[in-house]
Amino acid sequence: MNLNVGIDVSKLKLDYCGMDSNKQVCFQGEVTNTPKGAGHIRDEILKRSQQADQIIIGMEATSVYNFHPTLFFEQDDRLNQLNVTVVTLNPKVTHRYSKLFDDDKTDTVDAFHIADFLRIGRYQVPVTRDEKHIALQRLTRERYHLVHQINDCKNHFLNNLYYKVNTIDTVFPTSVFGSTMLSILSDEKYSLDDLVQIPLSALTDELNHLSHGRFGDAKSVAKALKKAIRSSYRLSKTVADSVDQVLAMYANQLRMLNQQLKLLNKSISDLCSVISGADSLQSIPGIGPVYAAGLLAEIGQIDRFPNDASLAGYAGLSWQRSQSGNHERQLTPRTKSGNQYLRYYLVEAANSVRRYDPTYARYYQKKFREVPKYQHRRACVLTARKLVRLIINLLTEHKLYTPPKLV
Repeated sequence: MNLNVGIDVSKLKLDYCGMDSNKQVCFQGEVTNTPKGAGHIRDEILKRSQQADQIIIGMEATSVYNFHPTLFFEQDDRLNQLNVTVVTLNPKVTHRYSKLFDDDKTDTVDAFHIADFLRIGRYQVPVTRDEKHIALQRLTRERYHLVHQINDCKNHFLNNLYYKVNTIDTVFPTSVFGSTMLSILSDEKYSLDDLVQIPLSALTDELNHLSHGRFGDAKSVAKALKKAIRSSYRLSKTVADSVDQVLAMYANQLRMLNQQLKLLNKSISDLCSVISGADSLQSIPGIGPVYAAGLLAEIGQIDRFPNDASLAGYAGLSWQRSQSGNHERQLTPRTKSGNQYLRYYLVEAANSVRRYDPTYARYYQKKFREVPKYQHRRACVLTARKLVRLIINLLTEHKLYTPPKLV
């Protein structure tokens, strides 16, 4: 007989329910989300451990709140002497299960439903992550959010830049997000009238000075900048001052975020160098330490994935089959569930790999040409699904990537 312990986790408390295989509640209660509270649940489990062949402790993945209780039960010495399995559940799945019953929605009832869900055995047992993977995951997930912050900041900068120079995106030969262009366009030194009046040679020299000679052709950049300013609308001073203030704010924010990204990438690279499997992934052209770290942090131990389909499903890179009678639907949507962080790093890595590996480049181009809309996004996702097969093979076999011979 199994003892199924469902725990509903919140920031301040843990509601728990112990249930046997016959759906009889053995114990139930509420404690604080602290080591003392988790210890009380452990003691309740130990009291009934003699009557149980297996003990399953399950709780939902609730932001960061389930992290400490999960580690507490996984690492407790007394529980490790028993046949104990600690399971982290997808909240969407347990929520759908609770909807089958016409019960109230309370934390106590949620704990009961989690225990009942464990009783029927429709869950997957995760492989315990070691401290290196946990530490790496903290860094790579924050990098994911930081990159989205940078993209959001860039969008706001471009929207406000349109008020100031509305034609710059059509005639400008370089990115507006370089340090030099951020300084020029956020009006830290020059107004638009100054940039128009300044001689071309002087503006070219200024661009070379600010960029430390990194512009390949500073003269063409200076010409394009003058042309964009002349062909754009002019704002009144009141509106222009507001736009300049906003542009300067976002320029400073972009510098700060980019600096944080560099520091984060360095920390990720340093930690990735001691993670098993990093060499295998970095042997793939286009995958460096940052992408390799993001993949390894979310995959964890490769043993928990029996094949590439299970890993793709975990990442949300799968398409559900739809069949009725003799009819099989050909166009099916991609699943919306899955690990968003793993999916992000897989798609980003695939987009990088296709630039360096001819096999993936051909596959990307083939998928790109198949549809008239959303070509790049679709091709990257499908290339990422192809990349999953290679990743699971390299990590399982502990080998380096060998490019296929071109015929």
